[in-house]
Amino acid sequence: MTPQPAPNGSTPVASNPWLVAVAVMLATFMEVLDTSIAAVALPYIAGSLSATNDQATWVLTSYLVANAIILPASTWFSLRFGRKRFLITCIVIFTISSFACGAANSLAFILIARAVQGAGGGALQPLSQSILLETFPPEKRGAAMAVFALGVVVAPVLGPTLGGWLTDTYSWRWAFYINIPIGVFAIFMISKYVQDPPYIKNAHPGKFDGIGLGLLAMWLGCLQIILDKGQEDDWFGATWIRWAAVILVVSLVAFLVREFRHKQPLVDLRIFRHRNFAIGCLLIALFGAGIYGLVTLLPLFYQELLGYTALAAGWAVSPRGVGAILAMPIIGYLTAKMDNRFLIAFGFALFGVASLWFGEVNLSIGQWTFLWAILISGFGSGCVFVPLSTTTMAFLKNEEIGNASGLYNLLRNIGGSVGISVVNTIVSRHEQMHRNELVGSLAPGRMVVRGTLQGMQQYLSAQGASSTTALQRAYGFINQALNGQARLWSYVDDFRYMALVCFGCVPLVFALKKAVVRKGAAPAAH
Repeated sequence: MTPQPAPNGSTPVASNPWLVAVAVMLATFMEVLDTSIAAVALPYIAGSLSATNDQATWVLTSYLVANAIILPASTWFSLRFGRKRFLITCIVIFTISSFACGAANSLAFILIARAVQGAGGGALQPLSQSILLETFPPEKRGAAMAVFALGVVVAPVLGPTLGGWLTDTYSWRWAFYINIPIGVFAIFMISKYVQDPPYIKNAHPGKFDGIGLGLLAMWLGCLQIILDKGQEDDWFGATWIRWAAVILVVSLVAFLVREFRHKQPLVDLRIFRHRNFAIGCLLIALFGAGIYGLVTLLPLFYQELLGYTALAAGWAVSPRGVGAILAMPIIGYLTAKMDNRFLIAFGFALFGVASLWFGEVNLSIGQWTFLWAILISGFGSGCVFVPLSTTTMAFLKNEEIGNASGLYNLLRNIGGSVGISVVNTIVSRHEQMHRNELVGSLAPGRMVVRGTLQGMQQYLSAQGASSTTALQRAYGFINQALNGQARLWSYVDDFRYMALVCFGCVPLVFALKKAVVRKGAAPAAH
């Protein structure tokens, strides 16, 4: 096949660039889907492998730690071994370890398999994004990122629904086996349509920075474990968390010093000198916190307070994926036609409005009460992800995009981990606070409380309960209602805080430089 001439600002391709987009999107979709699909299956994994629910959460933690460590180091490996070869190798590792996870017969085995799977999946997102950005000319990068966003934005929404259906219908093992056909197809597509650009083929990355990788693994591992287990162990009230925090700070400082002073660092942090990249990374971290926090909260609300099954909760939140899909072609077209900062600000504002809408939640809602709010949140996420990615990378050279993509995706993942940890902590801590507030209105001397107790006691006595038993059960019902209301208000707080964060991002968006892309020209600043 004869290579096509490369448009200005893109890499020569030997095939239709849209086939390249589909090929790399498959890999991204598979990896992101797996981060959310396994969460639904955790109780079933715990029961099948004779583990507690707390032990089973290490199935998620081991994956996230390994994933985070490899993610920013992916640039060096792609330069050393070739990006196409490294990407295919990562997909092979991910696919084989997915089979191992599904076939696991003990907790130790699945934890090891998940760590290997996380290591294989860590490079998939940054490599896919850098290939897309380099394959397409600047004026078409928005449309290309819209395809990429289908994997990153839709997969976390589809994950709980698909995971719930597979677990309820077949077995939790199919939450991992489903990766096998996707992985095989992705390998075929990448082998056929993706090729390395000249600067990758002629690259000399230098000696591997093993010390840098060790420090990176240390602080990222400590951060992820603290975020995952902090609420369970009362945060800094636990001695081990205080020690982990000390190790985190020391290793992070050492990592920063080494990477800035090393001639050929594992991760080139000097890329943050670009204003758009630095602000874009901050915004994507906040966006990651918002979207992953919301993806965690809503299904949890439906299951905890309304008694939905995992599948029913997944269906209830599934319209977010529809909203994101509807946004992609529109945003992909508009990114080349208007100032992307307005699209990003509009997306954050939409997400904030949806969060405020969710803040009106109560215990009487139906499965589709928040249909429009969920659709809007999905549409808003599409408005943020695509133009923010293109604007963040708009002023970078092709040779810088691989390193930048790794850091960009790392900060999105860290933001997501922080967001999930924060929303879960707020739910737990604010439930206690609201319970204390509500208890004050339930003094036995109040006529309303006394009348309610007497009415319930009479009803239960009429059902055959003794006077003492009826009174105890009446108190039990009131206590249950009290706990439910306190839990409800903690969710309301979470949704409203999330709205404040989203609205706070809107003015920050305009600190980005305006990137104007003209046909046949590289992006220019104004």
